This record gives sequence, C-alpha cells and structure tokens, in this order.
Amino acid sequence: MKIQIINGPNLNLLGQREPGIYGSESFDNYLKELQAKYTDVQIDYYQSNVEGELINKMQQVGFFEDYDGIILNAGAYTHTSVALHDCIRSLKCPVIEVHISNVHKREEFRHHSMISSACLGVICGFGLDSYRLAVEALKG
Repeated sequence: MKIQIINGPNLNLLGQREPGIYGSESFDNYLKELQAKYTDVQIDYYQSNVEGELINKMQQVGFFEDYDGIILNAGAYTHTSVALHDCIRSLKCPVIEVHISNVHKREEFRHHSMISSACLGVICGFGLDSYRLAVEALKG
C-alpha cells in the first residue's frame, strides 16, 4: 500500500508555529514515528506553501501514479480553494482531509471547507494523531 501525505501552507513550521494550537513536535519527527508504526505501508510526504504545487503533486500521485490514497492537510487553502476541490474530484484514489486542530472551535472563517465534499472523509482535532487516524481509514 502507498499513501501520500500532502501538507499545505505554513505546515512546514510545525513544532515552531503556535505550539498551543499545533503542538511542539515537528512533522519530520512525527513522520518517522508514523512510518515506523506502519512498516507495511509506504508513506511519502510532501509540503508546499504554493497552491499550484499542491495540485501538481495530487495529480501526479492520484492520477498518474499508483497510490492507494492521499492524506491532505490543505491548511488555509481548505477554506478558499475551489481549485483544490476540483483537483480532488478528478483523482483516481481517495483523499482524506486532515486538520491538526479542531477547526470548528476556532475562527468562524475556518468552519467551512471548500474541499470536504470532494473528500472521502474529514478528520480534525486530534493533533498530529489525525494523520494516523487517516492512515487507519485508508487501510480499511
């Protein structure tokens, strides 16, 4: 099984950015733990602050390559991007939308997702463990 994790804008600063919301662990450290837990799954990681690069990566792994699923934390693009929504709908593999924080307990503009309706499911509010839950969901 092959799963691609894709993180959007500002998530390259995990562990440093607003630790009260996002925690103090870097994603690189967490990724090593996740890969060690799921040795039977190839878990790849990509991060970009640029919307078009996120779309290019999703098309690459979800349309042209043979991945079993994408775990997407689109960051702030979640609330604004019709382009990401359209991309997700075109993919051959499922996408799970993930958020570290519970977006529904935050600012009102974060309560609406432009991508949820195109995704298999949404997981939010469980910290970095949200990614593990998404892996479990894709494994079935």
